[in-house]
Amino acid sequence: MTLEEMKNKIYSMIEEYNETAENLTDDEDLATKMNGVINQVQNELSRFKKIDEYTELEVEEGEAIDLTDIDPDIYQLNVIKGVSYEPIGNKIIFNENGIAKIYYFRYPAQIDSETEDDYVFELDRDALEILPYGVAGDLLKSDVSSQYGTIYSNRYRELVNSLDPRKSMPTMSFEGGVDI
Repeated sequence: MTLEEMKNKIYSMIEEYNETAENLTDDEDLATKMNGVINQVQNELSRFKKIDEYTELEVEEGEAIDLTDIDPDIYQLNVIKGVSYEPIGNKIIFNENGIAKIYYFRYPAQIDSETEDDYVFELDRDALEILPYGVAGDLLKSDVSSQYGTIYSNRYRELVNSLDPRKSMPTMSFEGGVDI
């Protein structure tokens, strides 16, 4: 899904969509806030439905690296295979020479006022279907004349609570039978 498609979805949901307007809405205040709020909500959702990444680094015994040396957008280290290591705070100390196969989670590319509408989201589809509710809730939370902000925020929290964070199901197989 592109940023423009997401904006269409959000503006339609909150009944502010105008396909002939330059920013897809006649409300300049909403247009000004839109990209920032979308970015905030996508970052939050990326912590529930994580974006997997993988890289390999040649490392030496005793070498220490910062997590951000792996990727400036790293959110959380998953596992390192191929070499012995110790994670200490935001650093990783390698206990041997070799190729470190690093699996980690990262934040999506950040959206700001300069982000083009053809930007393609990196979140999974189920998270993208929740994102409009979070954005609508944040955009409308200061509108005291209606309760739409609260309604959308409540729906967002309900959907986030039902979001399945798994990307795959673990499996086990037993060869040669099982003796119970």
